[in-house]
Amino acid sequence: MNNNSRVVVVTGVSQGIGYSICETYLKNGDIVIGCACEPENKKISLLAEKYIDNFHYYEVDVSKKDEITSFSKIVSEKFGVINILVSNAGKNIFKGIDCEEEDWDHNFDLNLKSHWRMAKAFKPLLEKSNGVIIIITSNHAYHTLPECAPYNISKGALLSLVQSLMLNWGPTIRTVGIAPGFIDTEGNQTYFDSFADSHKARQEIENKHCVKRIGKPEEVGKLCLFLSSNDAGFIAGTTILIDGGRSAVMQD
Repeated sequence: MNNNSRVVVVTGVSQGIGYSICETYLKNGDIVIGCACEPENKKISLLAEKYIDNFHYYEVDVSKKDEITSFSKIVSEKFGVINILVSNAGKNIFKGIDCEEEDWDHNFDLNLKSHWRMAKAFKPLLEKSNGVIIIITSNHAYHTLPECAPYNISKGALLSLVQSLMLNWGPTIRTVGIAPGFIDTEGNQTYFDSFADSHKARQEIENKHCVKRIGKPEEVGKLCLFLSSNDAGFIAGTTILIDGGRSAVMQD
């Protein structure tokens, strides 16, 4: 830890994009308080060993209001202030528009309401530092596919949440969003592995992108680092799409 270290809260850090965001801030010398809805796994343990003074992990289910409240109290008592909240936790709930009501409710509790609750719970700590909120949504907020509801609906709503947080809490707290496209995570590798020829499946997806590849988790982490810096101080109330040009391609 150094005198320039910021205190960063990141949700959904156990794997994928959240893990890379967490690691990016740690490499930058920041203090990271990470959470996910599962006990500490091997990857998290290794991160804790490497950044023994700067990384703190808690098991939190952000779809539950009482767990967010308890988490924010712990952070308040231990640190008193945070500089950055990266509200990342979410899940692909692709059930289609005819989904059961319990699927709809679970999707909105996790993929929309949790971000609102996290922002409200950590608002007092962010106000002390003129902090930054980054909400991770998805390219599905802009363009989606059949049977991707109700996931895409909640992700679209996050665009408006980013705007409303900025309009109501700015300039004290600056809020921005990031909408990643197809990122090379464990979950997406499982998707490729579901095909008889996983290499071919990956190539087909890569060819749908203008850059002819899918994204790297660390690219999202580095974008978070920039957006939470003073250099990005004029970027507010908007959501940055990071999708390798996928949305620029007209599908036939």
